[in-house]
Amino acid sequence: MAEAPRVSVVIPCFNGGADLPGALASLDAQTIRDFEVIVVDDGSDDAATLGVLEGLDGVQLVRQENCGLAAARNAGMAAAGGAFVLPLDCDDRLEPAFLEKTLAALDAQPDAAYAFCHLRLAGERSGVLRKEYNFFTQLFLNQLPYCLLLRRATWEAGGGYDETMRQGYEDWEFNIRLGGGGLHGVAVPEPLFVYRVSAGGMLQSLSNRLHGQLWRAIQERNPALYGRRALVRTWRQWRARPRAYPVGLLLGLIATHRILPDGAFNWLFARLMRFSASARLERR
Repeated sequence: MAEAPRVSVVIPCFNGGADLPGALASLDAQTIRDFEVIVVDDGSDDAATLGVLEGLDGVQLVRQENCGLAAARNAGMAAAGGAFVLPLDCDDRLEPAFLEKTLAALDAQPDAAYAFCHLRLAGERSGVLRKEYNFFTQLFLNQLPYCLLLRRATWEAGGGYDETMRQGYEDWEFNIRLGGGGLHGVAVPEPLFVYRVSAGGMLQSLSNRLHGQLWRAIQERNPALYGRRALVRTWRQWRARPRAYPVGLLLGLIATHRILPDGAFNWLFARLMRFSASARLERR
């Protein structure tokens, strides 16, 4: 019997045949080879994509009816044989040293539940987006990329992605759930993940416009983390760690969210994001 790979890379695909070869090419260029690739066809109905999927070689293909991104990731991770799992979308890429350096970070810190790195943006934006982690801040604004190298035990402990969150932010909710269970990550401070920004992408076209509704859904799914006492407790636990935003701004954000109608809050949030940490890119 063949020995299981250390890492299982899970790539959901819904009509993403034009982008999938680029993601696979970035995996072929990795500096380590101890990984498997699982492509989850989430009910694709585009003829070109179906042709690409049929022509895959050396890749495990999992097929399901269209159930959404979260369900596709869960299906791929359930089929994974590796001790580590990594979600990767069709239109994104990994730098050659991504797997090598994130694995090394987790090997060096056995208590870390996952590893993440900075982003290099491509497409409609360019530059390097630094990613830092403070769980208190994470409750208010997503500070992590979706592309985390997770210990498989971490994914299992977190219960997987919430498959009812089909309009986005399923990764933010999952990361909050992990943090609420005491599972936190380690940063690799290099831009090893290439994230494609497009106006038609889910984050730009849908999730940001529904930010208020989706953040409310996250709070409703994790009520024990969002009460007043819980927020104070989390702030005390994490106040010594660097934060991208002052406490007053974060608390003002949640207070405004609880007062304003969703439409008004979304309008305000969109304007505040022009001054966010993610808007301040490093040019490299």
